[in-house]
Amino acid sequence: MSEVNSEEIENLSFEVALEQLERIVDDLERGDVSLADSIATFEHGSALKKHCEKTLKNAEMKVEEIVQESDGSTTTKPLDFGDI
Repeated sequence: MSEVNSEEIENLSFEVALEQLERIVDDLERGDVSLADSIATFEHGSALKKHCEKTLKNAEMKVEEIVQESDGSTTTKPLDFGDI
C-alpha cells in the first residue's frame, strides 16, 4: 500500500471510502497483508475512517431540525449555522 494521499481520500464519496475501509479491515483480519505493509495499510484505513466520520458529521449538520410546536404538531426548520 502506498503513502496516504489525503487529497485523493477527500475526493472519495462516502460509499467508496467506506467500501475501501471495509476491504482494508477484511484484509488485515485475514492476515492478507505483510507486516511491513500492515502499517501503511493501517494508516490508509485511519485516513479513510476520518474522512467517513467527517462526511457523516457534515451530513448530520445538514439534516433539518424537528421542532415540537406548542399545539403538539411538528414542523421542520433549517439548522442554524450561525454559531459554526
